[in-house]
Order: sequence, then structure tokens, then C-alpha cells
Amino acid sequence: MARSRGVAELVERLLGTPVAATTPVAGGDTCVTTRVRLGDGRSALVKTRSGAPEDFFAAEARGLRWLAEPGVVPVAEVLAVDRDCLVLAWIETGRPTAEAAAGLGRGLALLHASGADGFGAEQDGFVGSLPLPNGPAPTWPEFYAVRRVLPYLRLAVDRGHVEPRDAAAVEDVVRRVAELAGPAEPPARLHGDLWSGNVVWGTERAHLVDPAAHGGHRETDLALLALFGTPHLERLVAAYDEERPLADGWRDRQPLHQLFPALLHAAMFGGGYGARAGELARRL
Repeated sequence: MARSRGVAELVERLLGTPVAATTPVAGGDTCVTTRVRLGDGRSALVKTRSGAPEDFFAAEARGLRWLAEPGVVPVAEVLAVDRDCLVLAWIETGRPTAEAAAGLGRGLALLHASGADGFGAEQDGFVGSLPLPNGPAPTWPEFYAVRRVLPYLRLAVDRGHVEPRDAAAVEDVVRRVAELAGPAEPPARLHGDLWSGNVVWGTERAHLVDPAAHGGHRETDLALLALFGTPHLERLVAAYDEERPLADGWRDRQPLHQLFPALLHAAMFGGGYGARAGELARRL
């Protein structure tokens, strides 16, 4: 009850609108989420986290707004943000359909094509509960090796979550990343953490949430969608390829792009993710 009152007070202060009701929302390992019904009839989703770093919610809001700028794919709308919470417009959920997946595929192609100023981002961010370095690099292979793979490999090794054999396999990929990366492409405007849980299927269209947005390689978003399974993935990819054809061999390069999320999960959760990273590395 006290937490609900606290959330209501935050929202009323930020939006200047009375809160009529609050309801806990299940799911999520990093934040507490609450649905609020506003006095003007709207609903919103409020994310809070005890002891959140100072820039935690601001980084997510920046990423969402940056992804929304081109206006080519639905993105969760930021209503308000401050040090303590993030308030998003409520997305009424539906079921995944082939039509919505195709729309998402076309939208992602256009989003990626809208581009970025370089590989990386102006400010560092967060992925899950961990800091995410975004310092720019002149090429994607360098950015991916130095800002994505190596930091989380080191963290996972330090925590005892990756066996030496698997760490050695990942390090071998890092040494070869430039030759494994395929044809050079311009920086794409990426969601950056586009596993299936960060796609909200609305009543008509799919929406993007919880980004780790940056300029990167467009194959990364597609490889992340494939890693944990996404409804109607083949229809999504076909629509993407129709809108903006993918380079030859992109499916063979998926394990390269899936190394980062595997290492991230190894660092955060342990379990079998370290072995999964090693298996992915040995496929390259």
C-alpha cells in the first residue's frame, strides 16, 4: 500500500494529473512496474527501482526517444522521467500475428536505415542492471569487441561463470572479429537489446521497449530476436529483407552477434550461459 501511494505521488508530481488507481504489473528482473489509471482516463506504466543509478531511467528515456525520432516503428512513448522513475504510455496488449510481425520487420529495416552518427552513442547506458559502455569506435568490429564482448567476458570470468575453455573460444573470436563481421555497413540505429521480451505485441502492431540503443550493425537486432525465439520470426525477417535486403551470409554470422547477450546473461545469472557463449564462439 505504501509503495502504491509513493508511485501515485511520483506520477501526480511529474504529470500534474491525479492518479485514480494503481495495479502491480508482473515481470521484469530489474525494475518494479506498476500500471496507473489517471484521472483523465489514460493509463500509464511506471518503472521504479530501489537504489537506481543516477542516470538509469534517463538513459532508457533517451534511447526510446531516439528510436522514436524517425517515426517508422512503434516505440513506447515517454510521458515523464526523473531520477526515481520512468513513466510510459500504457500499451494495450494483443496476441502476436504474422501481419504484426511483418510490420515490425519492415519497421526495423527503416529504423536501421535511418542511421546513427557513428558506432556507439554519446553517453553510456545500462543493460539490465549492468552498466553499458557506449564510447564510439571507428569501425563496428572494434566497437563490438571492445564495448560489448570483452567487458562482459571479463565480468563473467571474474564471477566464475565462464569456464577457461569457453573463455578461450570467445577470445579467439575477438581476435578474428574483423574477418568474421561480413561486408562493412554504415552505422544502423539499433534497439540493441531486442530479444523477444522487449517486443510488446499490441492489439494491431508490435512496439519496442527497454532498449540499449546505439549505433551498431543491423544484423545484431535480428540475431537477438532469433536467440530466445520470437513469434513469426521468419515472416518478420522476410518482410525486413524485402524492405532492405540483408548481406549474403547473414545467418552464418548470427552466432557472432549472439555472443554479447550470452556473455551478458552469463555475467548476470551464471547457469549454462557461459557454456552457451563458448558454443556460439566455436561455431564461427
